[in-house]
Amino acid sequence: MLGLSALGVVFGDIGTSPLYTLKTVLALAGEHPTADVTLGVLSLVLWTLVIIVSVKYVSFAMRVDNDGEGGILALMALLGIKRQQRPAIVALGLFGAALIYGDGAITPAISVLSALEGLNIAVPAMEPFVVPAAVAILIGLFAIQPFGTAWIGRIFGPIMALWFCSIALLGIWGVLKHPAVFAAIDPRYGIHYLLSDGLGSFLVLGGVFLCVTGAEALYADMGHFGAWPIRLAWSTVVFPSLVLNYAGQAAIILDGGSTQGNIFYRLCPEPLLIPLVVLATLATIIASQSIITGAFSMSRQAILLGWLPRLKIVQTSAEGYGQIYVGAINWMLMIATVGLTIGFGKSDNLAAAYGIAVSLTMLMTSALLFIAMREVWGWSLLASGAVAGCFFTIDAAFFLANVVKVLDGGYVPLLLAACVYGVMLIWHSGAAAVARKLHATLVPVDQFMKQIVAAGVPRVPGTAVFLTRSTHGTPPIMAWHVKRNRALHKRLLALTVQMQSIPWVADEDRLSMAEEAPNFWRVTARYGFMERPDIPVLLRHAHAGGCGIDLDDVTYYIGRETVVGRERARWPLRIRSRLFALMERNSAHITDFCRIPVESVVEIGRQVAI
Repeated sequence: MLGLSALGVVFGDIGTSPLYTLKTVLALAGEHPTADVTLGVLSLVLWTLVIIVSVKYVSFAMRVDNDGEGGILALMALLGIKRQQRPAIVALGLFGAALIYGDGAITPAISVLSALEGLNIAVPAMEPFVVPAAVAILIGLFAIQPFGTAWIGRIFGPIMALWFCSIALLGIWGVLKHPAVFAAIDPRYGIHYLLSDGLGSFLVLGGVFLCVTGAEALYADMGHFGAWPIRLAWSTVVFPSLVLNYAGQAAIILDGGSTQGNIFYRLCPEPLLIPLVVLATLATIIASQSIITGAFSMSRQAILLGWLPRLKIVQTSAEGYGQIYVGAINWMLMIATVGLTIGFGKSDNLAAAYGIAVSLTMLMTSALLFIAMREVWGWSLLASGAVAGCFFTIDAAFFLANVVKVLDGGYVPLLLAACVYGVMLIWHSGAAAVARKLHATLVPVDQFMKQIVAAGVPRVPGTAVFLTRSTHGTPPIMAWHVKRNRALHKRLLALTVQMQSIPWVADEDRLSMAEEAPNFWRVTARYGFMERPDIPVLLRHAHAGGCGIDLDDVTYYIGRETVVGRERARWPLRIRSRLFALMERNSAHITDFCRIPVESVVEIGRQVAI
């Protein structure tokens, strides 16, 4: 059952790639491909599926998990906690994650367009309506996200199962016309083609790579289903269906079929063409949904790891932790996707922009896998270098073949990724600068308590909880509260929430508590990057653990920083400070993020110059 569910969530992108991959490859190879060319490019497609998906991701990458979670951010976090300072690993992981956002904007556009282009064959008069229909479908897809996708998720698996059965049967029908097409299983056909035409043959790899553009999802969604169901679904359903369909498309070309238009739809008998277009459209919507859901999940990981501003995250279903909605990400992706659909107009044009982001992400994953082989598995330098080196060389070849697409549209995902990467760096460095500024003025707790006694500051009934970034000294928000209000509660609790570089934190490791002064408790709460803090629940656990607080009379004190740039700072730093300040002002409130009841919150503003 988990394998069936994985068909709808994990394999939507790679499962719809036959709609556009082979026609793009043959277009790059020439208008009238010979039998050797057709068998050569088919061999390259088949062996790319084997090496990249079956070997690299299914056999190797999915064995490197961060407490069951996968994906480049989880891998970055796993390797990053091995040592304190690993800027190279952080840079690889973050830019790889940022590239996935760029790919996420293109995937829905190219998938839905390629599905609807079947109408050009079935009903040629419908050609002017393909782009408007694609735009309408995409807007509708993004518009339903706030309502949650749990109700759609129940039918995703069966629909994709029907899709894979359909493309497999279509492939068999095509293969029967020219069974000799299976000679392409021999890798020598692919190698011979690569060596036959120099640079021209090498650049065809840019089109071949489209067959594995959804492979990163296998690794990223591992935490939702587990490694075994994904491996089962890939080996028994997805991989055989893809092989049969690509072989069927190549077979009708070998049998003298035309390469004009969408080759995928030429496999289909004419009476079934309209139903196939409908099924393909549903499959591409599901593929697009999986990309959107993946973007939401990755955004949450980045937020909790401290690399993105706090965004409002809505849990849309109690059935699964992955059922979330992030409004800001949803609408930005919609604007980018609809803009690409209108701007490029055809899936052939979008294919030029597609692949460069994913190939670069896979290249970075290979580099991180090398480190994982050395540090997680304990392999020797020779063994790690041999295996990871093969992956890196193949990924580098695909990336270089895709680089030529930059001027033809490949700059779009790179530009989107650069913007996301810049946001990540500015937010993380700005938050660190604010923390350093605040920590520089900390007063020891015993000294502060003596000061308020000497000043005759009255102590009032109740418990005050001060949220602070620091794990020592007097919370700055407490000092400002006393300075402005000239009073302090009898029971005090300084609370620091720390996000760990692991997905989940065990209950026994959640809290650490210490009474640093009479009725002054310091509590540190730890959460994994797949968890969401819940402060009221946390306080109940602290109370049960012996922390003397009054749960019926709690007031939360939160600082609201107004960030300003230093007057004498250089202009690059001033720009970064202003951008960070803009993000800080528009980030979600800490009360929403930590589920703090707003009626019990006192917020104190403060200005911080960085």
